Amino acid sequence: MPRAILHLDLDAFFCAVEEQRDPSLAGKAFAVGGRPEERGVVASCSYAARQFGIHSAMPMSQALRRCPTLIIVSSHFAAYRAASVEVMARLKALTPLVEQISIDEAFLDVTALETPGAVLAQQLQRVIREELALPCSLGVASNKLVAKIATDVGKAAAKTGTAPYALCVVPPGTEAAFLAPLPTRALWGIGPRTAERLAAQGIHTIGDLARIPVLDLIRRFGKYGADLAKHARGEDERPIQVSHIAKSLSKEHTFAQDVQEEPLLRQTLQEQAGEVARALQRKGFRGATITLKLRWSDFTTLTRQMSLPTPTDQEASITSAALCLFEQTWQAGRPVRLIGVGVSGFKAESAQMSLWETLTPLEEKRQQVEAALAQVRARFGEEVVHWGQK
Repeated sequence: MPRAILHLDLDAFFCAVEEQRDPSLAGKAFAVGGRPEERGVVASCSYAARQFGIHSAMPMSQALRRCPTLIIVSSHFAAYRAASVEVMARLKALTPLVEQISIDEAFLDVTALETPGAVLAQQLQRVIREELALPCSLGVASNKLVAKIATDVGKAAAKTGTAPYALCVVPPGTEAAFLAPLPTRALWGIGPRTAERLAAQGIHTIGDLARIPVLDLIRRFGKYGADLAKHARGEDERPIQVSHIAKSLSKEHTFAQDVQEEPLLRQTLQEQAGEVARALQRKGFRGATITLKLRWSDFTTLTRQMSLPTPTDQEASITSAALCLFEQTWQAGRPVRLIGVGVSGFKAESAQMSLWETLTPLEEKRQQVEAALAQVRARFGEEVVHWGQK
């Protein structure tokens, strides 16, 4: 029996919550995000604003040029998280097989339920609208890949200037036919560069891709070619992942004005490293890969990584690695627009150390100092003490 997978996407979620907070925003062109003078970007925008060509991730200054009467609303993430929890509770009341992939998006496996997936999607849409006053769109298919694309297709077809409340169902056995007329960019994993490569070879639609022999795709794209062939046919065996573990933790900051002063950049890195370290400690993870992100004033973005001998959640180790990467990358006097620190390559803190992962005396001392700092911060606040710089 084919699976029944639902993909749910809350429509303009941040904006929908803001309209609950301030009903006068309903029907108006507004965007949630940072101020233009602070180089803010659009986190979400109302459907009325989208009629002006505004979209998320757009600089707020550009959004204002497209719509001078645009209303800018500051983000209220606590309210968004609370609303998301309520939505996910409704999904889990239907089935325990729920995979939340973002604050406003989730997959559900309803194969074991007697009610058809399309009917369950209608019921969910109505419950979330009536009980939470939130709009959502759903895709229904036999796998996650096609269900997600079905949601996107349904939302794209409803260009009314209001929440689409889309519901797109792809019956089992029609996956390839549903995907065939869509552009290759609609497939997961195909970005602009891959789409350009495909177009240069005369491959413009998913149907074009599906007609190419698998061995030919493997010859052109390597191992990735086999995945392209499967996805183009609408095949996806991935199960619902009930527990989702983040693959990285990071902190970045966009300066209101470009920064050329090395002391300020180093201080910002140190503060970010401390925040990332404390987040790792709260989640019980350590990471072995430290990443530095730099964006110059011309929007050129660089990322540099360093692998540590052993995973860490210690502020001093993360700071040291981040500053080392900074010294190797920064060009003295060149203005910096954004800077950030990330940690990946996670390992659970509770995992037993191998015989080869014994701590050096210096590492033991640092852990003792970090433990003392954690106690001080817990009592007097996060900003009361930091590691010093050389």
